This record gives sequence, structure tokens and C-alpha cells, in this order.
Amino acid sequence: MRSIIAIVLSAAALASCTPESGSNADVTGSIDNCARKLFSQYNPKDKKQCVAVCIACERGVVVTCSTACTLRGAQ
Repeated sequence: MRSIIAIVLSAAALASCTPESGSNADVTGSIDNCARKLFSQYNPKDKKQCVAVCIACERGVVVTCSTACTLRGAQ
């Protein structure tokens, strides 16, 4: 009985987690505006541009921005 309760509580806890999805995380659009100020033709798939925007607009650091851009598909 306790294991069933534990499973139900675990499932409820996991169901309440919602991951942020890419550009939807920025509700105000401020990161997009910042990216356009840095690059007139911003390409999020260009790793150099992605890292530069992450550092400047999202206040990231090189290591985390590089990893985030790679996970988003930048090359």
C-alpha cells in the first residue's frame, strides 16, 4: 500500500514539472530584441552568434552558454 502511494505521489510531482521550451521562456521578447541589436541577421543555429547573444542578453557565461547553444542545435 505504501509503495502505491509513493508511486502516485512521485507521478504527481513529475507531472507538475514543466520544462521551459526555447524561445517561449522569454515572454517579453527582450532577448529577441537584444539579439537583433547585436546581429542584424541573427541565426540561433550559428554557435558563435548563439553564445554571444547568450552572454550579452541572458547574462550567461561562456561554458554554460556554449553548452546551452549546443543542446539547442547550434553548430
